[in-house]
Amino acid sequence: MGFDVGADAYGRFMGRFAEPLAVRFADVAGVVPGLRALDVGCGTGALTAELAARLGPAAVSAVDPSAPFVAAARERLPQVDIRRASAELLPFPDGGFDVTLAQLVVHFMTDPVAGLREMARVTRPGGVVAACVWDHAGGRGPLTVFWQAVRSLDPDAHDESGLAGAREGHLAALFAAAGLRDVRSSMLTVEVSFDQWWEPYTLGVGPAGDHVQRLDAAGRATLRDRCASLLGERWPVEVSASAWTAIGRTP
Repeated sequence: MGFDVGADAYGRFMGRFAEPLAVRFADVAGVVPGLRALDVGCGTGALTAELAARLGPAAVSAVDPSAPFVAAARERLPQVDIRRASAELLPFPDGGFDVTLAQLVVHFMTDPVAGLREMARVTRPGGVVAACVWDHAGGRGPLTVFWQAVRSLDPDAHDESGLAGAREGHLAALFAAAGLRDVRSSMLTVEVSFDQWWEPYTLGVGPAGDHVQRLDAAGRATLRDRCASLLGERWPVEVSASAWTAIGRTP
């Protein structure tokens, strides 16, 4: 699904929103000094870096299934324990963390419920499991304008609205199915400039990047212009992106 790309490309694609989102996500998850945290699906380390800044690198661990991303995250955060692993098979003992988080990852898990169960397994009893996923289905994700423009030019194109957790209530339902309790849901919103928003689509990351990679130069220019035109009178504007967030506690 277009994630077999260089760490730099991934970091530029995700970092535009992921880094400011990490601050707000850690806030709502209650990440404060004294806790031990795990970042599941860390990518190149946007959330991991925020956790390490709050808790100290010795109190943070992270995993990602991509070897290049793990290498990049280790280079960025050499004092953090970062391992190559999938969410569905975490290489940690039961109950080792106070809070386990997955930022913009659940919708790409092979089995979201199994991944959340694993996150719960490695979290202490009564500890926190938290995840967030862009609101692709509700039209408030970072790709909304992009896919509107794509479908206006190619009606058969497939967007990301059907991914796990990307619609209202679904992330919380996945948490409940994984056995988490006291689940609460909220929405977080961040903003970037149009240029910051557009340029990473050309890097071949994710389904959106896959689509742009298939276009020639003229097709890319047409798509970019269509995205800008959809913003209409709001141009120039900062592009906002909202993510559903679910937070639950382990039994």
